[in-house]
Amino acid sequence: MRVIAALTALALLSACGGGGVIPPPGRAAPVPVPQPGMAALTTVMGASANSLIAQFGRPLLDVTEGSARKLQFGGPICVLDAYLYPPKSGRGDPVVTFAETRQRDGAPIDQASCAAAIRASRAGR
Repeated sequence: MRVIAALTALALLSACGGGGVIPPPGRAAPVPVPQPGMAALTTVMGASANSLIAQFGRPLLDVTEGSARKLQFGGPICVLDAYLYPPKSGRGDPVVTFAETRQRDGAPIDQASCAAAIRASRAGR
């Protein structure tokens, strides 16, 4: 549980950024190093259901309505809803075109942090 809290805090703090730092004359500005979870939703958007399940484990909820499908994944901190729709061409598997996240109590949470926390909770099982 402490690992999840630490990872979540790290992910939330990584979003704060350190912009505005001006290097001394003659020295190059430091290159930002990507932190875990910063680009977490890049692996969600455009993903198939199988890809999401591989990332987050078994969904808490799997609802199909017409050609649309909603998969819901959760961890101790937050919930991720991924909405999958078939490609406009009509060929191929449905993919995520929209995703939203929230804390367990419904309060907002950074999407990348939530996805990272769900992955971390899955890894800790």
